[in-house]
Amino acid sequence: MNSEANLLPLIVEPEQLAEQLDAPELLIIDVPLKADSYTEGHVPGAVFLDHRRLVRGSGEVPNDVPDVAALSALFSSLGLTRDTHVVAYDDEGGGWAGRLLWTLELIGHTRYSYLNGGIHAWRQEGLEESREPHAPTPSHYQAEILRPEVNIDLETIKERLGDRQFAVWDARSPEEYAGEKGQNKHLGHIPGAVNMEWTSAMDPERGLRIRDYAELITELEALGLTPDKEVITHCQGHHRSGLTWLVGKALGFEKIRGYAGSWKEWGNRDDTPIEK
Repeated sequence: MNSEANLLPLIVEPEQLAEQLDAPELLIIDVPLKADSYTEGHVPGAVFLDHRRLVRGSGEVPNDVPDVAALSALFSSLGLTRDTHVVAYDDEGGGWAGRLLWTLELIGHTRYSYLNGGIHAWRQEGLEESREPHAPTPSHYQAEILRPEVNIDLETIKERLGDRQFAVWDARSPEEYAGEKGQNKHLGHIPGAVNMEWTSAMDPERGLRIRDYAELITELEALGLTPDKEVITHCQGHHRSGLTWLVGKALGFEKIRGYAGSWKEWGNRDDTPIEK
């Protein structure tokens, strides 16, 4: 494999992936919301990843990034190497797959793709599925946070509020954004944040693939989210915003960042400004 070029584009269509299934450097990872989705049928050769391993799982912000020891164990168990090209997908239109790819970006592993629409689009195309579990070949992967700027912390957001070149994309539901529902101490949204729910980026007619790029760009620009700005995206736990981060990347937003703490952190503090 050419060390300079990726095997597949960032957003790969099912038929493109189907032609490359035998490529030795490919690692296909199914990271479904519902665990039984994998056993019901998956892309041939795909390995299963429990999405809970993508978050810390404990502490005040359980949705935060796992420590490097946990990340090293995770990616070693999946068989990741420096030469691996990862293709991630899920059963829900890109939330957990996006969080996985965002995590890879964080550790500096940039050879990755998203299977557009995940298992829904794969099935829509009538492509072959497997029901046999595929065990990965473990590796010795030492993860490091090589690109910390892919994430953003609470204090940095507070400092940047009001900056015209800084924008917040809230991927939660309109009700959560408006402060009408939620499981937090405080409800509402980050001051100045704009709301486009993550599902708005999916096309239900096309197997949950990402919607037409030109339409999405137009809608995001109308909200003030433009590729020249530093855009951060979040939801309740940086799961739904895994997709909106990925969509931003696909649309050419070079300065898009995820906020791993998300509303789980922001909405449970007493020192964070909130709008309703």
